[in-house]
Formats: sequence, C-alpha cells, structure tokens
Amino acid sequence: MNENKFLKIFCVLAFFAFAAASCWATAESLHLLLSTLPIAMCWIVTIGFFFIASWGTKMIVDSFNQNIYLEKRGLRLLGGIVITLIFWLACSMPTNTHTFFYRSVIHDKVISDISTTEGYLVQIKDNTVTETKIQIKCAELKNKVDVKLGELKAEIENDANPGFGPKAKEILRGFAELLGVARIEPLSYRGTSVQDRQRLYDSYRTKIYILLDSRLMSIVKEMTPPNNNHQKQADKDYKNLELVKTYIEDGTLDLNDADDIRTVCEKLNAGYATIRTYQQFVDFKDETDQATYTSPNAVTKVKRLISVFDTWADFLKGEYNGHGFFFWVLISILVDVAAFIFFDIAFKKHED
Repeated sequence: MNENKFLKIFCVLAFFAFAAASCWATAESLHLLLSTLPIAMCWIVTIGFFFIASWGTKMIVDSFNQNIYLEKRGLRLLGGIVITLIFWLACSMPTNTHTFFYRSVIHDKVISDISTTEGYLVQIKDNTVTETKIQIKCAELKNKVDVKLGELKAEIENDANPGFGPKAKEILRGFAELLGVARIEPLSYRGTSVQDRQRLYDSYRTKIYILLDSRLMSIVKEMTPPNNNHQKQADKDYKNLELVKTYIEDGTLDLNDADDIRTVCEKLNAGYATIRTYQQFVDFKDETDQATYTSPNAVTKVKRLISVFDTWADFLKGEYNGHGFFFWVLISILVDVAAFIFFDIAFKKHED
C-alpha cells in the first residue's frame, strides 16, 4: 500500500516536472509568435492545452484497460485520439520543437542576417555598384573606340589604297554612333606619303579622344544618382544594425526575449526596406537573396525563425538540413511522452 502511494506521489511530481518543461517551451514559442500577448496569458493557454492533451492520452490508455468497466470504450478511444492529435500533435509538440530549435540557432541566424543585410547596405551607401557599372560601361566604350581606331589606322595607312576614302568615312560614321554625336566632320589633308598619313591618323585620333572624354563624362553624369538620399538612408540603417550587434555582444539585447528580438527584427526590417527601395544600387549574390530582399512583403530570416509556422514550413522545405532540427523534434516528443506516461500512471483508473 505504502509502495503504491509512494509510486503515485513520484509519478505526480515527475508529471509536473516534465509538464513544466513542456509548458515553458510552448509558452515561449507562443510569446515569440505573439509578443504583444502577455506571457501570463501564454502560460494559461499552454497549461490548459497540455492538461487536455494529457487527459486525451489517459482516455486512450483507459480504453485499452480491460481490467476496468468502461462505457462506450470505442468512443472514448476515438475521443482520446482526437484530443491528443489536436492539443498535442498540433500544438504542444510543434511549439516545443520550435523553442528548443530557436534557442540553438538564433544567435547564428541573427548575425548571419545582419551581416548579409549590412553587405547590401554598404553597396548602397558607398555607391559600389553604381561606380562599378560606370567603370564597366566606360571601359567597354573605350575598348570599342580603340578597336575602331585600329580599323581607321589600317585604312588610312593602307598602301594599296592610301588616303581617306569611302571605307574610312564609314568608320567615322561608326565613331559618331559610339560617341553619341550626329557626325564627325572629315579633316582636310594633303599628300599620301607615309608621314602625311601618319599625321592624318594622329589628328583623327586626337579628335576622337576629345569626343570620347566628353562622352565618358556624359555617361558618369547619366548614371550618377541625382542626390544621395539613398546613401544617407543606407548609412543610417547600417549604423543601427552595427549598434544591434554591439548590444547583442554586451548582453543588452537578449535574443531569447520576445521584446528584444522584436527590436532586432525592426532594425532588420528597415534595412530590408531600404534595399528593396534602392535595389538598382545592389548586386545580389544570387537569385534567392534577390527574391528575398526585393519582395513587396519581404520577411527577414530572423522573423521567419520566431514564427513556429514559418520555422516548420522552412524545415519541411529542407531549409534546416544539417541544423539538428530532427533532434529537437525527438526531444520534444520524449519530454511530452514522459509527462503523459507519468500522468497516466499517477491517475490510473482502478477497478472499483
């Protein structure tokens, strides 16, 4: 008798211990998802749901217990399964897994998201992409002009047909198209000696390079933003994210705290919005990043992680392969199953 009483007390205490761990994890997950909801309310909902799930498992166990009299045994079994599926499989287990997994990866996820976002903000604030595009376009134009000059030189110095003929004039029209001018007037010249032809080419070369310099300046002007508002905004967002990293390192921001992680998300959201607005100044590393940062309803990687629904969706899509997600699924199941077993033993129904 005393032995049975001791076992029952032990099972009750063990149930409360495992239930407390499970309810804590569920309440944390709900509070992350709904940070405006008071933590006390999250606990109330969680405890209520977990008790109902525990009672559902007891209904299942009792329905298989042939040593007791039970009316509508099949209906009780079905009811227990439905209750367990709804309140445990659809609520407790997913949220527990989310909390355990979140705490194991959140620091790395935040630092990674901030670093990627800062990298794109630096491109905007330093005009990196714009300068690169300008340099590329100017280099391409200069190369094309140099090729044309080679053609012009060969045509002028052609011993079989010395001087400046129809072919050379056609090349001049090509220069005009490249340099954005209506036409290039032919230069007057005398003589067809080697020296005369060299001087003629040098004169054309000088004239072409003067027009090239003018065109290059026009390209720079055309491609340079009319103001630096994009740079100012990107610089502001970058500095805010640098502060966030500092606060995380010195412990001012606790990534496990719902309010603090919401602050992190707000700063990241601002960075994402700036990148989306000024995406023409960004060179994304791949199509995935481009789609993420330019989406009208962009959601930061950190914000997805604080949502139990998005976290599970990403897991099912293979996003967290190699991150140990399945391990935390297993731990969540074991914690809950242990609590249910102790509950069923502690409140096992005996034959009257």
